[in-house]
Amino acid sequence: MGHLDHASLGWLTPTLSYVMACIGAALGLRCTVRALGTTGRARRNWLLTAASAIGTGIWTMHFVAMLGFSVSGTDIRYDVPLTILSLLVAVVVVCVGVFAVGYSRDRTRALLLGGLTTGLGVASMHYLGMAAVRLHGDVTYDPVLVGISVLIAVVAATAALWAGLNIKSPIAVTAASLVMGAAVSSMHYTGMFAVRVHVTPSGQVLPGATAMQFIFPLTVGLGSYLFITSAFVALSPTAGEREASASAQRPVQSPAR
Repeated sequence: MGHLDHASLGWLTPTLSYVMACIGAALGLRCTVRALGTTGRARRNWLLTAASAIGTGIWTMHFVAMLGFSVSGTDIRYDVPLTILSLLVAVVVVCVGVFAVGYSRDRTRALLLGGLTTGLGVASMHYLGMAAVRLHGDVTYDPVLVGISVLIAVVAATAALWAGLNIKSPIAVTAASLVMGAAVSSMHYTGMFAVRVHVTPSGQVLPGATAMQFIFPLTVGLGSYLFITSAFVALSPTAGEREASASAQRPVQSPAR
């Protein structure tokens, strides 16, 4: 049995991964709030931005945390196509959940269905990412901890969609994003504690890319996308600001004599 270290770089990776999860959640919630205040193409575009932000934030959180993952007695590599597929799964399933909430007339039903779909998708992203890991040995999982991690993912996704529907003020969104970041991080580390590795020493070269060759550059790129999108959202006028601006530009009619 190989010794697993989930924080081989110290508190850097858990802290940074939590920050990325919070940023993705906060950005996604703000975009959802903007979407619900608009119609037509504008709503669709805001919902797409929300889905990409939340999905990217979750994926970035996972692989930033994986930068600190090591197993004694073996190197670790990552299958590139599977890793990219896990990113696409994260964005697509969050998109399904966000659009279900954004367009459905029955908000309660959409919330439950969207939360379940998104939560299962987030869990799928996590375990697809783990399936991309290549090492000298066999990887197994504790089924109880796997089940708990999936349950956390579903509850976290449902809570995120509920927050997008019901939380409007920036302070409340910030508080909700901190809670969501903690929930996503808890899901990740619960899933990681379910991992068991039986190392088989070998001199063969592992297929795939190292974390620094592939995961780190991609994570930096996606993190930059989140920060740039955050700036765009912060500078974009809200529905209330647009209405106030339109009112100010209307000509003032003089009273009839």
